[in-house]
Amino acid sequence: MSKILIIAEHDGSSLNASAAKTVACAVSISGAEIDVLVLASDATSVAAEAAKIDGVGRVLTIERTENEHAMAAVLAPQVAALAADYSHVFGPSTTFGRDLMPHVAALLGVNQVSDIMSVEGTHTFKRPIYAGNAIVTVEAPAQSIVVATVRIASYQSVGAGNSASIQSADAPVELPSHTRYVDLQSGSSDRPDLQSAARVVSGGRALGSEENFSLIYALADKLGAGVGASRAAVDAGYVANEMQVGQTGKIIAPDLYIAIGISGAIQHLTGIKDAGTIVAINKDEDSPIFEVADIGLVADLFSVVPELTEALD
Repeated sequence: MSKILIIAEHDGSSLNASAAKTVACAVSISGAEIDVLVLASDATSVAAEAAKIDGVGRVLTIERTENEHAMAAVLAPQVAALAADYSHVFGPSTTFGRDLMPHVAALLGVNQVSDIMSVEGTHTFKRPIYAGNAIVTVEAPAQSIVVATVRIASYQSVGAGNSASIQSADAPVELPSHTRYVDLQSGSSDRPDLQSAARVVSGGRALGSEENFSLIYALADKLGAGVGASRAAVDAGYVANEMQVGQTGKIIAPDLYIAIGISGAIQHLTGIKDAGTIVAINKDEDSPIFEVADIGLVADLFSVVPELTEALD
């Protein structure tokens, strides 16, 4: 029988939505027993949330002051120590998971399976390659622990009507000499989180400046949407890196995605391939974004976007 350990992503007080989607992947392995591990300085509130996720058998907590900040070099040895009791260790394919899980795989001496988008068997999975332009089936050795990240854009969250038991666990930890926590700098916003928002409005390099990005913010606020950006817009300094959508940014799956002034490079399309409806606004009718858009408008964004924003009043 498969026994799966899922590493929970959280901010110290609330559970990240990626946990319920990672569980959705795990439950597709027939007959699997699923535990969730919460590593924190105080895991009380996060563990309580995790215990409600349908399909979870137990929530394990390791509470240490060293776990206050999610540093892979600190968390990975603790995960690896617990992994001996499991056949699979899953984490979300988010910035957190992409940082942590390779460390865990290295400590266990196994290859990582990245970006699971579907389960074909206990050790057989499908994942995207070539910026999502092809899907490959991979098989992990049956005798080894499977360490993997789950492409959360490919899964819907499971329900939250469970009442799993919460148990404390312990594992050795040693602060690394080569890594230390300095500071966390992130933008604050009242808008929905980019990775969990049902609607997202993104802007590209065609906006021309940081000031002009206000057009994107105004439209997003009218729609109650999250705000994203292309890599070109981020590289140009219009917005912060945390807003980047694409292969080297965030992989998202909103019900509605509006791409404004975005040409549609392959690496950007990788980040939105699971979106429900894609709307593109671009004055270049030959832009690749129109090949994937459900609704396309060839027009000057500086004229159309303010009109659209005003029409939503």
